[in-house]
Amino acid sequence: MNTDAEDLRQFVHGASLDAKARARLEEAVPEEFFTVPGGLTAPDRHALTYERLRRAGLAAPPAGDLLADPPALCALLERAAVADPPLFHLMLLHYTLALGPILRFGAGQDGARRARESLESMASFGTLLMTEVGRSNSHLSPRTVARHDPATGGFVLSTPDSRAAKFPTNTAHPDLPKTAAVYATLVHGGEERGVFVFAVPLRGPGGAVPPGVRIVPAPETTGLQVDYAAVLLEDVRVPYEAWLRDGASIGADGAFHDPAGSAAARLTRSMGIAPPVWRAVISASAAITRASAGMLLAHSAGRATLGRLAPRRPLTDYRNQQEAVLGAIASAYALTAVAAHVTTPGPAAGGAAEGAAAAEGGPSTAWAPWSAVDRDLALLKAAATVQAQETVSACRVHSGAPGFAAVERLNAYRGLTHAYQNAGGDNELILYDTARAMADLDRYVPPEPGLGPPDDGDLDSPRVWLFLARDAERRMRDRLAGRVEAALRGGEDAFTAWNGNLALAARTATACADRVILEILAAADGAGPRALGPVLRLHALDRLERRAAGLLNEGVVPPGFLDEVWAARRRTCDELAPRAAELAAAFELPAPVTAPAAFLV
Repeated sequence: MNTDAEDLRQFVHGASLDAKARARLEEAVPEEFFTVPGGLTAPDRHALTYERLRRAGLAAPPAGDLLADPPALCALLERAAVADPPLFHLMLLHYTLALGPILRFGAGQDGARRARESLESMASFGTLLMTEVGRSNSHLSPRTVARHDPATGGFVLSTPDSRAAKFPTNTAHPDLPKTAAVYATLVHGGEERGVFVFAVPLRGPGGAVPPGVRIVPAPETTGLQVDYAAVLLEDVRVPYEAWLRDGASIGADGAFHDPAGSAAARLTRSMGIAPPVWRAVISASAAITRASAGMLLAHSAGRATLGRLAPRRPLTDYRNQQEAVLGAIASAYALTAVAAHVTTPGPAAGGAAEGAAAAEGGPSTAWAPWSAVDRDLALLKAAATVQAQETVSACRVHSGAPGFAAVERLNAYRGLTHAYQNAGGDNELILYDTARAMADLDRYVPPEPGLGPPDDGDLDSPRVWLFLARDAERRMRDRLAGRVEAALRGGEDAFTAWNGNLALAARTATACADRVILEILAAADGAGPRALGPVLRLHALDRLERRAAGLLNEGVVPPGFLDEVWAARRRTCDELAPRAAELAAAFELPAPVTAPAAFLV
């Protein structure tokens, strides 16, 4: 066996799952899930996705086991994403955002146990009611309210008006049972006690809607085909055990107790269900990038061109196509390294804020709660979805007309990556909160200044990538902090001081993400298979090219830097071009992914 090929395959698929475990995941998402029959109406398409979810849930390992085993859960969700993006989305909601809160916050509760059994047996499908349609940043203070009813001992959940409707939710299909994790502000004793989660049946067997629940289907969309709807709760009564209280309680005398200690700390704890989501989104981003790269290679390999410069010349002899193919493969390997990093048990799986949620109030937030939960993991989710979206889009464009007209797969992947720019935590808000933490030195230590590029500035050296990334991050952070501080000293309020610097804030947080990713790639280069080095180098060069404006603006590199990057990329592509098929083969993509369009064969 080719040792390099086997090493690459092992790098892509990891060593944490044995052959038996992988076979079970393949059984849960079989090859037939990789195609969709033609002629389906939108409701038929949704019904098919839920039937696939039901089959996958019954064939896969128990939900509790999956949620306790990030590599296994991510492997299952990766395969679902490559097969059928809507299936990935519904599966992610079901496991991490419906079952996840029940297991995390409802341990030992009878009501939570019943909801768990219903979801684990696939008798009901999970959904999330968190975001509200009428206000941005609604996660920080949902207007949907839960009030304790001393007469019954339960709670009354209410949406005050249509602008507080929960949207988007996957609840529109009229015939399917749904169980929701509802995020609501608990108001008790005239005070807001924090954001808690309630397990609420939204549709019973056959899709029947209980009293007080109003579901308004949204218009059909083709971006990520799910049964979207808005949900309003009009004095919906739920038992005390529906409150996933996480140790909080309301006594017989009406006294409220919460071990979190404050409403701010409770918000951070309630949002603590996000890390499994981010790990899965990062892993899925890597998976669909691998699939897209494989599709572009299959389209390009052996394809002749009729350009007048050189008729019948192979398409991949042209630098633009060659660099697109190899760049996509390199992005796939880079995101695979990031995914392996975040799913590794132990400190590597978390970020700088890990454990901070247990502190009084947790890290402060300005735009969204996500950075308070785990700043680095949230930041990597934002970076991974952007990288996947850019790569998938490039693969679609470089596949010519077949990329958007012959098969739906690349369009579906692009829809998924676009959706997760906002889903799972809005990317821009994550960047802004990361930048605020950086400027305030909130659980953040800037990179130390360096004396100059090591290794004579040779762009083939990972030490040089890291020097450039760290220098850019430190300079941007210092400028951002200085500008905000000067604005505050000049009498501006915090909003005005930050609002005038959002462009620099986003670049600063992006620079931090670049540095973290390049550190992951440098570590993988040092510890991974020999054949991996040039692939990760190509991705690093592509990343430095995209950041050239910032590097030049901060004085990190001199004019002419891009010429050096382009020359290094040409050398690296020349080294990799003969191995493109071998590099893509390690992805082990299912046959339907790279097969020719069915109507042509």
